[in-house]
Amino acid sequence: MNASAANPSQTILQPYDPRYDPLTRATPGHGSAYAPTYWVGTAGEPPPDDGPVRGDIEADVAIVGSGFTGLSAALFLAREHGIRATVLEANQTAWGCTSRNGGQGQNASGRLYRSQWIERWGRDVALRLDREIREGFETFESLVAEFPECEPQPGGHLYIAHRERKMDFLRSECQLLREVFGYDAQVLSREQVHQHYVRDAEACGALHEPKGIGVHPLKLAFAYQRAARALGARIHTASPVLGCEGSAGRYLLRTPGGAVRARAVAFATGGYTSNFLHPRLRNKILPILSNSLVTRVLTDEEIAATGFQTREVITDTRTLRHYYRLLPDRRLQIGSRSSITGADAPNPKHLQLLIDGMHRKFPALRGIDIDYSWWGWVDVSHDMMPRIMQPDPAEQVFYALGYGGNGVSFSAHAGRRLAQRVAGKAPAVLDLPIYNSELEYPNAFDLVRSPLLAPMRRIGQRLLYRWYAMRDEAA
Repeated sequence: MNASAANPSQTILQPYDPRYDPLTRATPGHGSAYAPTYWVGTAGEPPPDDGPVRGDIEADVAIVGSGFTGLSAALFLAREHGIRATVLEANQTAWGCTSRNGGQGQNASGRLYRSQWIERWGRDVALRLDREIREGFETFESLVAEFPECEPQPGGHLYIAHRERKMDFLRSECQLLREVFGYDAQVLSREQVHQHYVRDAEACGALHEPKGIGVHPLKLAFAYQRAARALGARIHTASPVLGCEGSAGRYLLRTPGGAVRARAVAFATGGYTSNFLHPRLRNKILPILSNSLVTRVLTDEEIAATGFQTREVITDTRTLRHYYRLLPDRRLQIGSRSSITGADAPNPKHLQLLIDGMHRKFPALRGIDIDYSWWGWVDVSHDMMPRIMQPDPAEQVFYALGYGGNGVSFSAHAGRRLAQRVAGKAPAVLDLPIYNSELEYPNAFDLVRSPLLAPMRRIGQRLLYRWYAMRDEAA
């Protein structure tokens, strides 16, 4: 179903483009249909929005992007600061990352482990960063509790060692989590994993972390939208931003239907951030593709054969990790790496790679029907950590990007912190690394700094993927 059925003011102008690539296209579309994800297929009718921008309008705050971050920022701006934001979405609500992920909410942000936080910033900063990430998970928990229609699956996070050599790493990380950060983390043997959690044939053991919630991400995003609009936020779909210019609190954002004049601009475009959107966003992230599939409903016999006794979120220790869980309706959802480029994304070999991974973990599911298959872009920062930033204190331009696949939960808190920054608040945590430094641009990319040459960076990505795959699958 498309949004035009629920929102007569919005017309779907073009079909979903499975080859869209943020490194080669200036905008992700104009009123495009959703990707064919399980979440779209089961979320029900989208809630009403404000349709496309038609004519010039004034706004206190313009938020670009209607995913988790943009919608939560609009919600918190209204709830906590009395500011009614105008959200601009190129296609439909939560069209990008938010409707294409695995719905795994973890007590994390970015791709670094807590041991790596200590290596990079020292113990004191790591402890403060942990308190902030933990508070972020509590923000997410509170919203999930407020909107139970998102089908929460609590219980924690199971981090499975896919090779025996990964067990030493998990033991070390568990000790750190317990002794330094105070978490009730547990190392589990292969037998414990199989007996009490899931019969993943690759599992050599696991680390169990106590905080983790699976959700239906699109139902949660729709709940954010309804709540934000009830408080006065406006959400304009089919309104891609074609350009943003201005300074000193007077900004002009051009859309096909008219211009939006705002005193502040916040970018929350995730993996769909174009290098052409704004100079402050150029080359700040490397968008990478992730594949996902959902099977048909599993039978009682298949549930028994796969040993699922948990509905919590699960990942493995590959660098190109697999993430999976048993959904409330007894389907298996699993995701992992995909194509390097958008043009190659529909190639069946990428889906087959994911299916082969599922078969290795669950041989009993060999040949099972796949009801949903999709892919989406992930915003990976060059230093593997997100940023919620105001790059120039003299300008009212902000961004929240770089979750690296761990944005389902932390995006809620990022939206809250983004709202505080836009509102002119300055909590003490703004001196943490994710708030006080811009997303980095590696010197190694100087030769491809131009947006027109940015796709050349994928030569290195292709080589890294081959190396990661060889290392991940080594005994």
